[in-house]
Parts: sequence; structure tokens; C-alpha cells
Amino acid sequence: MRRDNSPVYADHAATTPLKPESWEAMIPWLKDGFGNPSSLHSFGQKARKAVEESRMTVARCIGAKPEEVFFTSGGTEANNWVVKGSKGGLLVSSYEHHSVLNAAKSERKRGRVVRFVKPLRSGQVDERRLQAAGRDGIGIVSIMTVNNEIGTINPIEVLAKVAHEKGALFHTDAVQAVGKIDLDVRRWHIDFLSASAHKFGGPKGVGFLYAKNGKTPERLLDGGSQERGARAGTENVASIVGMAVALRSACERLEDGNDSERLADLTDGLCTGIVRIFPDAVFHGRTPGFQLPGFVSVSIPGHPAEGMLHIFDLKGIAVSAGAACNSKETEVSHVLKAIGLS
Repeated sequence: MRRDNSPVYADHAATTPLKPESWEAMIPWLKDGFGNPSSLHSFGQKARKAVEESRMTVARCIGAKPEEVFFTSGGTEANNWVVKGSKGGLLVSSYEHHSVLNAAKSERKRGRVVRFVKPLRSGQVDERRLQAAGRDGIGIVSIMTVNNEIGTINPIEVLAKVAHEKGALFHTDAVQAVGKIDLDVRRWHIDFLSASAHKFGGPKGVGFLYAKNGKTPERLLDGGSQERGARAGTENVASIVGMAVALRSACERLEDGNDSERLADLTDGLCTGIVRIFPDAVFHGRTPGFQLPGFVSVSIPGHPAEGMLHIFDLKGIAVSAGAACNSKETEVSHVLKAIGLS
């Protein structure tokens, strides 16, 4: 509980503060380590070594091999790369992040088969619904690991199995999950996974795509032969290093287990406090064991979200109504509509 007038930042689903250890690791590569990783001289080779060591760190944290990790500008690029670069029909959930949904809609305009599966009211994608929606012609299924607005955790291992039984590849937008839950791409039988550094204490503008056996989708960016010819563009060395350090730190905290327990206690305490003030408050996706600790999605009948946000901000409390990347839109959250709310 806040005992003074210090600000409260409660919008970590939008972005997280940069971890001190991440910033410290980035500084040398922002100053003297400016070499291009593709250059053959010593400056370039030092940068190349830093990139490859970071790739190994990221791979270890998700149970992958280094050659299966490809650095991107973030989750949005990674999602677009998979959706637009894959073959066959698309099947996605109707409450995906807009970088998946809008990419899928763009593909549909080009004549590609695109189908949508609705999540349950609880906020999870059900395997039976996925089974029913996954008819012939689907080449890839994309279901997010953790929903970015309501925090529900999907049974990815089960959903990937359904996709594979249909002869489709499986992609998951794990932007809200990487560094927050114990995630293993091998155990979960994932073909593609997207992540973004600024969601787990790393810098903005960098992320990665996991591609099973190093088989990436068709190139999204044309240019040089960086990232083993799969993704053109000079690597952002400082940010890649910062991302790897932040992810390693997050995964070490996961292994300790204390952080999840602390977040669960804080989440329960916040929900209890809200109900004391607003007995008719409605919580979304709050299913025990299936919502990521730290997420609270709530509607207060009779109190418009926009007005409440301004009041909170004046009080020094930062929260959001819906996804930050869609904050200029005045429509009801597509996530809440997808789970059946008016």
C-alpha cells in the first residue's frame, strides 16, 4: 500500500521499467562497442560475439537451440513475419493482439483463407472449439499464450497438439508470457513463438522469433543476409544484449518462485479492495490457476473507463483501459467482446 504521494505504476502489461542490470549491460555497446556485427574486423567481431552469446542466453530460457532464435524489432514484427510468411489457411483466435488480428485481416483481403475461433467466457481458447474450427486447408494456427488484456493463460501444449493433428503448424504470441511463466518450446511442441523485450524488463524496439529447427517463414524484410539470411537489417547489438540479460534475470526469478507468490498475493489484495469500494465490480478472466498473477481486468458498472483513468492519473496511479497499442480507439475492447461481454 502507498503511504505517501509517490506515483504508482500499475501498467506492466503495456511496458515494464528497464531492469538496472539490462541497462548496465547495454552501456558498453552504446559507447565503444559500436561495430557492425557483419564486419570482419575486430570491432565487428566483438559485436558478433555479443549477439551470438545473447542468442544462446535467449535459447536457454525458452528451451530452444541458438540456431532457432531470430532477433526482430519486437513482437509485432515477429507476429507479422509468421502470419504473412506462412503458407496455407490461417486460424487465429478472435482476441489476439492486433499485430496478429490485423495481419490476418490483411491476408484475407489478399484472398487467403482466414478463420477465427472464439474464446470461452472464462477467457481461454478451448481445444474443442479449436478442433471444430480447424477444418481442411488450414496451414497455421496462431493462439496467444497469455492474453495481453485479461491475463488468461491458454493450454498451449494441448492446442498445439490439436493443430498438428489437423496437419497445421502452431504459432503462439508469447509476448505476455516469456519471462513470466515456465515456458518450454520443446515440451509444448511449438513451431513458432514471438516475444518482445520490453515486456520483461528489457529495452523497447527489440524482440525475437523462435522457429523450430531454424525453419523460418518466408522473409518479411528484403535486404542483407543478417540472421542467417532470414531477416535483413543490421542487428541492434546493445538492445539484443539488454534483452538477453533481462530475460536471464526474469527466468532466474521464475526458478525462485517467490515473485509469482508475491504477485498472486498483491493481485488478490487488490481485487478484495476493489470489491470493498465497488461491490458490483465485474472481474474478467479471473479463473484460479488460469490467470497470470499480476493481471487485473475489471469493469465498474456506471463508471466509464476513460473518466476513471483521468482520475487515477491525477492521483498518480497509472493504469490502462484495454491495450496500450490501441489506446486512441474509443470502442469497447475487442478482447471483452470476444469473450461475450456487451
